[in-house]
Amino acid sequence: MTTNSHRVLDLFAGPGGWSQGLRALGVREIGLEIDAAACATRRAAGHLTIQTDVAAYPTGPLAGKVVGLIGSAPCQPFSSAGLGAGHDDMHLCHQALDDLARGIDTRPLLRTACTDPRSLLVAEPLRYALDLHPEWIALEEVPAAQPLFEHTARILRTRGYSTWVGILNAADHGVPQTRRRAVLMASRTRTATPPEPTHAETAQPETLFGPGRLPWVSMGEAIGCPMGEVTTRGNHTSGGTRFSTTAPAWALTGRARSWTLRVGNRPNATRRTLDRPAPTLLFGHALKNVSWHDGQGAPARQLDAAEAAVLQGFTADYPWQGSRTKQFEQIGNAVPPPLATAILTAVGAANTATAGLEVAV
Repeated sequence: MTTNSHRVLDLFAGPGGWSQGLRALGVREIGLEIDAAACATRRAAGHLTIQTDVAAYPTGPLAGKVVGLIGSAPCQPFSSAGLGAGHDDMHLCHQALDDLARGIDTRPLLRTACTDPRSLLVAEPLRYALDLHPEWIALEEVPAAQPLFEHTARILRTRGYSTWVGILNAADHGVPQTRRRAVLMASRTRTATPPEPTHAETAQPETLFGPGRLPWVSMGEAIGCPMGEVTTRGNHTSGGTRFSTTAPAWALTGRARSWTLRVGNRPNATRRTLDRPAPTLLFGHALKNVSWHDGQGAPARQLDAAEAAVLQGFTADYPWQGSRTKQFEQIGNAVPPPLATAILTAVGAANTATAGLEVAV
């Protein structure tokens, strides 16, 4: 139980991407998350967590206690890696947003009409925002959900928020992955503007208006960063591979320097060489779809969890919990922490008081 009065609330908190972004700013939050493995990962990383269904959690006990709201609803219904059911349910999601704005909760009825009941979770951040009136809000989703963010922003503007909605590329903010995501930022205390990119595909020189942008971080640079020693064996007690990242990683020595990362099994699957950022990591239902190939294009081995985590912007020793499948699922769904920090800085989260939230954890 924590005892102070204001905190940031993270909906669909996952393994802690937003949490790590806040930690870099010296701010803590409390996360609502239903998945047991993700909750275990969060707790192992020291993030406050309530294991619960966000859609069923009451907002009443939180009234007057939430200064910032974060939300990354499950993206599978709208993701290209999923079945796309969210596109069929889009009109129901828009209706849920309009009904919530009118003070009518039609979620239970609309959920029964959805092709994928998870689609309607994209409306949950608005429910919390309208009930709790936080100072600022930061939401993230796959690009296909941008129309729903624009709808949400229109409603928030009627409640006194300045808003910004757009697409951000994680590589522009130091993540070794060209991951594009829709973002909604809203604030009652400042003009909402997107974060300034710090990186670009090609390095840019300094100008009279500020420093130039650094080049995108490549997979080779990221995997070879000094981050201690890593065991790539998930939660098993034996096996796996150990390597030291205080020097170039074992995967980058010798002929491996000519490897490419391939995402997908189809002939037109995305391929990237080590001197470039990774493409968007989509693990979906088959982890074998993301693998290293040698200089001749032959399969070398699958991407391991430590590498995937680093390419997602986490440290190599982040304490992932659960089965190998669950670890990859968490990594692929998480907000890259450097991108989270950039968004949170721009929306004013660094000014958030680091007090607690009076709820059981």
